[in-house]
Amino acid sequence: MRGALLLASLGIWLLSFQVVAQETESVQETIQRQQEQIDALQEQINATADFLEAGSVTQFNRTQLQERDVGSQTSIGGYGEIHYNNLNATDSDNDTDKMDFHRFVLFFAHEFNDRVSFFSELEVEHSLAGEGKPGEVEIEQAFVQVNLSNELAVQGGLFVLPVGILNETHEPTTFYGVERNAVESAIVPATWWEGGAQLVGNNASGLSWNAGFHSGLEMYTSGSNAFRVRKGRQKVANAVATDFAFTGRMRYTGIPGLDVAATWQHQSDPSAKPGDGLDSGALIEAHMIYTNGPFQLRALYAGWEFSGTAVEAANADSQSGFYIEPSWRINDRWGAFARFEDVDGAVAGDQFEEFRAGLSYFAHPSAVFKFDIANRDYTQVSKAGSSFDGFNVGMAYQF
Repeated sequence: MRGALLLASLGIWLLSFQVVAQETESVQETIQRQQEQIDALQEQINATADFLEAGSVTQFNRTQLQERDVGSQTSIGGYGEIHYNNLNATDSDNDTDKMDFHRFVLFFAHEFNDRVSFFSELEVEHSLAGEGKPGEVEIEQAFVQVNLSNELAVQGGLFVLPVGILNETHEPTTFYGVERNAVESAIVPATWWEGGAQLVGNNASGLSWNAGFHSGLEMYTSGSNAFRVRKGRQKVANAVATDFAFTGRMRYTGIPGLDVAATWQHQSDPSAKPGDGLDSGALIEAHMIYTNGPFQLRALYAGWEFSGTAVEAANADSQSGFYIEPSWRINDRWGAFARFEDVDGAVAGDQFEEFRAGLSYFAHPSAVFKFDIANRDYTQVSKAGSSFDGFNVGMAYQF
């Protein structure tokens, strides 16, 4: 009897052990399946994060874009900035004391597949647009990119030109100072977009290039804005396209911490009007960004050479400018900078030397509060009374 009970107990124990083992194995399989699902979800999150980070077409890594294979998706992003300027001029009639929501931008991108993508930016400037209002509603980018290979892509539509630093990377969280630098306003002139097509190439060595044909400038040849490059932007709004322009750029990022580039552009008729004394124009731009730990140095030169009897008679055939800007990222929250600029544009208002220095507080890598002091000395006697100094405060974000 005892033997039978012992055998029965042993059988029940073995059966229980088998059930527990099966349940343990089932739990382990469930955990493994859940971990696989978590890993797959994390890969999708990482891929989406990479796309969103690349979302501002001014910053995206074209190599990453060409190599990704994550399927069709649409991304939304944007940036904006508000400024307060308090500037005291030599002539008090030229003082500035104002606040302005300078720009509000929404970014939309769609990836049709791993070869074809669309990018766009829609901007409202100065908060309020309409007849008699200070602002504008603008489309700054709207182009389709087709990846022909891992090293070559073609873009067609409306795109910012590959010239300078800010023209492609103009989000306010990416540069120091409340206002953009003046060289890349009066001379380049950022933000500058045109309609056309361009080839974009890159390779693993860090060498990349752009070559494109696109619409050109329509510069004034008379009046207060005569021969000012910035005022010649047509913004692809019923733009005169009788004479196309060409832009080519070479860029090298193969050395860690170093980014150097040079751009050459030719305008066959910068006024888009034959026989008006402004016959052709060529722009040369070169810049360097050197980063070593918390230290960064930016330097840029841009210069135009125009030909024609009218532009030469106005002494506006050579227009150029440069700036140098060292900065120091004190810690994760604070950064400091100083910038010197020398601008020699077409009119007295675009001819000055300027110094700025300030601090940036990064509440988040994509949300920053800025403060700087500024001093500008106009080099022409006619503008001497407008020379100013003062301070600026700003808030900027990007998402």
